[in-house]
Amino acid sequence: MSDLAERPVLYSYWRSSASWRVRIAMNLKKIQFEYKAVNLLKGEQKSEEHTKLNPSSAIPVLVIDGNVLCQSISILEYLEETRSEGNHLLPKDPYQRSVVRNIVQMIASDTSPIQNLRVLNKVSNDFGEQHKLKWAKDVIEAGLKPVEQVLRTSSSSGQYCVGDQVSLADLCLVPQVYNAKRFNVDMEQFPKIKEINDNLMKIKEFIEAHPDNQPDAVSQ
Repeated sequence: MSDLAERPVLYSYWRSSASWRVRIAMNLKKIQFEYKAVNLLKGEQKSEEHTKLNPSSAIPVLVIDGNVLCQSISILEYLEETRSEGNHLLPKDPYQRSVVRNIVQMIASDTSPIQNLRVLNKVSNDFGEQHKLKWAKDVIEAGLKPVEQVLRTSSSSGQYCVGDQVSLADLCLVPQVYNAKRFNVDMEQFPKIKEINDNLMKIKEFIEAHPDNQPDAVSQ
């Protein structure tokens, strides 16, 4: 079997927040992978080929270790549990682990799903483009407010979301900040988030995972 055939395959879209989380993790874990672009705007996630991999018609999908993995947080947990090389993305301390998972869920469960492409297209179709933009801005802003509060008041606060070690929370924060900027959220109201995001975007693995650096990136 060729090296390419043995290499993990990540089905991704350049500007997908969920895919971006996994790209960062793969980089931090030093996992070489093949990138397969799935164009969400063209509906490629709904193709018969893709739905055989993921019946939810969504990305990311990661084919690794002979397994097909779906849902970004599930994938991140799998990589953390199976790969010892590179960064550990969950702290050893139980309380800090709980803080990481809290921030992860605040972003990946409470905020991101209700401002993703599927929802925004529905809002646009039913109420118009201007309502879509306002919806995205309002949802992201409302979602970031409690995250900012947690980051500013937690005893585990540090250079990154939880202390001075990159964690799963950071992998979720960076794509959400990118979306906030896309939809004109005033980030000055979130100084701690802004500070942490700036720190993270100095890290090589985060830079390499940025949407603009993906093979399917489109100039805006």
